[in-house]
This record gives sequence, structure tokens and C-alpha cells, in this order.
Amino acid sequence: MTVRMRVLIALPSVALLACHKGDAGDSGDKAPAAVVTARTEVVAPQNVMETVGAIGTVVSRAGHVATLSAPASAHVSRVLVTTGQTVSRGQALVELDRAPFEAALGAAQAAYNVAEQAAQRTQRLADEGIVARKDVELATADVARTRAELSTAQRDARLAVLVAPIAGVITRMTATIGASVDPALPLIEIADPSALDALLSVSPSDAGRIEPGDRATLTAGMRATGEPLGSGAVSDIAAIIDSVSRAVAVRVRISSIVRQPRIGETVFGTIVTRTRHNAIVIPSEALVPDSGGFRVFVVDSAGIAHARSVTTGANTGGGVEIVKGLVAGDRIVTYGAYGVSDSAKIQTSASEQPRAAPQTDAGSAVKSEVTKP
Repeated sequence: MTVRMRVLIALPSVALLACHKGDAGDSGDKAPAAVVTARTEVVAPQNVMETVGAIGTVVSRAGHVATLSAPASAHVSRVLVTTGQTVSRGQALVELDRAPFEAALGAAQAAYNVAEQAAQRTQRLADEGIVARKDVELATADVARTRAELSTAQRDARLAVLVAPIAGVITRMTATIGASVDPALPLIEIADPSALDALLSVSPSDAGRIEPGDRATLTAGMRATGEPLGSGAVSDIAAIIDSVSRAVAVRVRISSIVRQPRIGETVFGTIVTRTRHNAIVIPSEALVPDSGGFRVFVVDSAGIAHARSVTTGANTGGGVEIVKGLVAGDRIVTYGAYGVSDSAKIQTSASEQPRAAPQTDAGSAVKSEVTKP
């Protein structure tokens, strides 16, 4: 056999070997998909509430507050109550020195008696033609004037003891035994504790989102997680901005009480400004930052995760609203999403079955299943 024939016979063998090597190289390039254990959840529609949170104070409701002052300049002789005390209607609160009131009453009574006698005498003289009729008119006017002064003096004498015109709580007391009082200044303030409002401070932009009638829930302190106090509705939004705080006052009329609020107590109000039905809400841990936005891993029927860009909306407190990128029925990776890559295989433990769908506040179901981390 010649050298040329040996070479030709060997060529098919070399070609066949090369084909086998090529096949082996191709199969080696296909790396197996990564297997990741994570928690997943099936997306279901919910009701999303847009809210405004604000800190405020419990205040008395307009029309349910009584302010008392001294009827005239006098001195305080007795103080019978103190700030914060509950009083009943008609209860004595403060006694003023009676001497000046009794003296004024005596003088007014004497002036009235004199005027009335003078009017009677003038009337008799006029009937006899001795004096003109205009003198009778003047005497009659003098009687009316002194009668009004007597009525005022009698009222002042009665008010020498200040009594509660309504049942309530003393919210202000400036009376001090022996001190002089000015009739132009408030001495006592009483508020009805059964008629209270919450005065909340919000930013001008948030105030534009609030309307009268919006529902609000109130909690004690400066957080929404504080002790529940009750709920109510917005009754008024101020038309001006406070010059000091630069905030807008929103008044909430408290209608339902869990725990009796106290006047002056700090409260946190959560006002519901809008409710969107059938919205998509997912747990915040399902979001993975991606080039200035977010992505979510959606798991297909074969258990393969696919990255999908999403657009977020409102933060509901229990999750994040998705306005674009997901639909109801999508199965997403929640806990463990940061360890997932695109096309990864999501492993589900055979011993762990999907839990029964819990009911949300809106009455919609959220199906979820948990895998071992």
C-alpha cells in the first residue's frame, strides 16, 4: 500500500473524531440552570387606599365650650374647682367679693325708686295742667333707664358666684384667691368632653388631596401604630396656612371612640383620600432595584424565574402597589428575590403545600406558598 493511500484512508477517521469532539464541546457549553430556593406568591387583586398621615391635637368642638368672665371688676374670695376637674351643670365654680355688687344693687334700686316716684308726681301735675307733657315723657324715660340699670345690677349680683352653664371639664382657670379680676378677660373655660375634634396639621399639597367627609382613624401619640382612639370624618379644611408652622389645619369630627381621648392629647390621624379597587399589591421584598427602577421575578409553569420590569405606585403599608408590569394570577418570587437570577429554577419543597388563601381587608384572596430558604 502506498503512502498516498494510507493518508486517504486515515482522513475519514480524523473527520469522524472531529465530529465527536464538536458534539462534546456543544454539550459542555450548555450549563445547567441555577436552582434557587425562595418563597413565592400568586398575585391577586386588592383594594388600595391612598392615605395622608398627620400629627395633631384633641380639641373641643365649636359650640360645646363655655367661657366665663367676672361681671364687673372685683376680687376673688373663693375658688371651688381646678383645671382638669369634671363639673356638672349649675355647680358653683368661683365666688367673687359680694360687697361691690351689693352696693351697686342698692344704689340701682334706690335710683329706680326715686325715678318712679318722680314720674308719678310729674304725671299728676301734667294731669292738672301744671307741667307740660314733655316733662312726663322725660320722667318716663328716666324710669326706663333706671330700671335697666337695676336689672344689670341684679344680674351682676347673681353672677358674683360663677356657676357652670354646661356639664364638662375645666380646661382653663385663671382665678386666684384675693386677686382682682378684669371683666374683659376670660376667667374660666369649660369644655364638653363628649364633643371633641382632632385638629391635624398637614402640608398644603396634602391638604389639596383631602375633602370634607373623608374618613380618618386616630391613634394615640405620634405614630399610626399607637393605641387606637377612634375614628371620624373630616369636617373642615382651613383655607389659610399657619404663619408659624406653615401647615394647614384639618379638623376631624370624632364620632366613634375606642378609648376616650383627652383634650390636649397628641394624636396621629390617618385620612383615607381615595380607594382604588382591584389593584395589584405585592410584598416590598419582591422588588429588586434595576437601573433606577425595579424588577420582579415571575415564575412560569415550569418553575423558571423571568425578570420583569415593573412600575410602582403607592406604598400601602402592607405592600407596594404595582401599576404596570404584573397582572392578577402571576406567580412572583417574594422572600429571597435578591438571590434569584433570570432563568433560574425555583425549587419548591414537596413537603410544603400552598397555604389556603387568606382574606385581605378588601375581602380579596391572596394565594401564597412557602419554600425552604
